[in-house]
Amino acid sequence: MTETVITRFAPSPTGYLHIGGARTALFNWLFAKAHGGKMLLRIEDTDRARSTDAAIDAILDGLRWLELDWDGETVHQYARAERHREVADRLLAEGKAYRCYATPEELQAMREKARAEGGAPGYDGTWRDKDPSEAPEGVAPAIRFKAPREGDTVIEDRVQGRVSFANKDLDDFVILRSDGTPTYMLSVVVDDHDMEITHVIRGDDHLTNAARQTQLFKALGWDTPVYAHVPLIHGPDGAKLSKRHGALGVEAYREMGYLPVALRNYLVRLGWSHGDAEVISTEEMIEWFNLEAIGRSAARFDFAKLENLNGHYLRVMPDAEIVSYLKALVPHLVDADDILVRIGADGWGKLERAMPGLKERAKTLVELLDSGDYLFARRPLSPDEKAVKLLDDGGRETLAELLPALQSVEPWAVPGLEASVRDFADRTGRKLGRVAQPLRAALTGRSTSPGIFDVLEVLGREEALGRIADQAGGLENA
Repeated sequence: MTETVITRFAPSPTGYLHIGGARTALFNWLFAKAHGGKMLLRIEDTDRARSTDAAIDAILDGLRWLELDWDGETVHQYARAERHREVADRLLAEGKAYRCYATPEELQAMREKARAEGGAPGYDGTWRDKDPSEAPEGVAPAIRFKAPREGDTVIEDRVQGRVSFANKDLDDFVILRSDGTPTYMLSVVVDDHDMEITHVIRGDDHLTNAARQTQLFKALGWDTPVYAHVPLIHGPDGAKLSKRHGALGVEAYREMGYLPVALRNYLVRLGWSHGDAEVISTEEMIEWFNLEAIGRSAARFDFAKLENLNGHYLRVMPDAEIVSYLKALVPHLVDADDILVRIGADGWGKLERAMPGLKERAKTLVELLDSGDYLFARRPLSPDEKAVKLLDDGGRETLAELLPALQSVEPWAVPGLEASVRDFADRTGRKLGRVAQPLRAALTGRSTSPGIFDVLEVLGREEALGRIADQAGGLENA
């Protein structure tokens, strides 16, 4: 019988869902989907001082926005503390753990001595073999795991390959603090066992943790999950990813106007590849994803590539679907109330009609919303600096001459509008651009826009002719 694959995404709720965490969640999700398995979600909130409900909400919201669903109820690690203590007591009873009465000052002295002697700054095992009768009165002990001293702990990692750790370099780590709270190292092992996790896919900064956790699994007689430690993400300059590179919360990418499908596609290509494929659908990701194709070197984050990919998805996405994403985005923007007032109740339909022209140029939803802002401008428009230059005396004169020709167009649709403007340009000996430029400035208040004939049609007869008349000098019969 084939084992059911069960992965887990286990973030610490001390901040937003950052881009590295989002990729880890995606890799776990894809691996589970590819094998017909499950991805579970565990909130590792044992650090009570730093864990917050706001961070938990941000993580869950980020996963939902990325459309990465998880199976079953969310597990909160802190709520399982009693189970973790039970396992610590078992290890103590079996002689695989011991009480340590070292004071903070003694521990600091051990670290300084180890550094001075060129060793790893770990615990020196002072209380490992002492008789309990030597325990000082009135001191609450920590519980330490009695780690093996000889030989090596070997990780057969699905990304990093065979990784060996000398046991002499791995100290007796704390599994239960002196106040009775379990440590991360113990909690993770117990939870992975109880949740029947088969594969642990996480950042390679956890590789040393894997060695210690493997020792615990063996001491408890439990199966060790398969490990896959993924290299971290760096900035385009090769340095550790920082905010200036893109180390932002997932919500920041939503607010910048990226699509979930584009961000998923971009993240899967950060460290994983399938031939030369760049644009990869979610269905293809699930079909192709495997751990062996994850590289061992750090991936480099590149905003330009993400923007280009997002622009591709905007161009191929149905217009109505884009509008749905815009509706979901606007409430998260700083000026949400102003935008909603400008768009009004009927504006979304107008935006959808304008979408074919808008999405050809935009790389993000925010750009698209900005370029479509002309649709909701109130008359008379206030042209920007570049548009004002196009509306010089010659531009306004052109508009005044063009207006009667456009007033006679029936029906008000692209073919007739384009024919009328081209005929006007031919009759008056003007190049098409010399007509289109002031027309664009009058209709949108800008020097760039979607195709001018699309703009005319979407604005509608009354609004378009009114805007032209405003800039042509307020001629009558507009």
